[in-house]
Amino acid sequence: MLSIRYHRVGKKKQAFFKIVVNDKRKSAQAGSSLEELGYYNPKTKERSLKVERIQYWLKNGAQPSGTVYNLFVEEGVVSGTKKPVHKKKKAEAAK
Repeated sequence: MLSIRYHRVGKKKQAFFKIVVNDKRKSAQAGSSLEELGYYNPKTKERSLKVERIQYWLKNGAQPSGTVYNLFVEEGVVSGTKKPVHKKKKAEAAK
């Protein structure tokens, strides 16, 4: 199964993320990504997406991670509402 997710690059405390497509069973840091679809810099909020290629991979069954999906919704690549991506606390999960 294919996934679209972040690949973290950059120095310590200066994160920079590439958006890549790779097999869900492999790590994003393994360097075996199929294609780079864009990037996101959280410090400057700069982002660049290859919209046509993203839509191609989504049509072929690639599943975006929660955070990447929310980025796609913000940019208008995917229509819908954002997904909650934060983990629930143990006390809330027990209820």
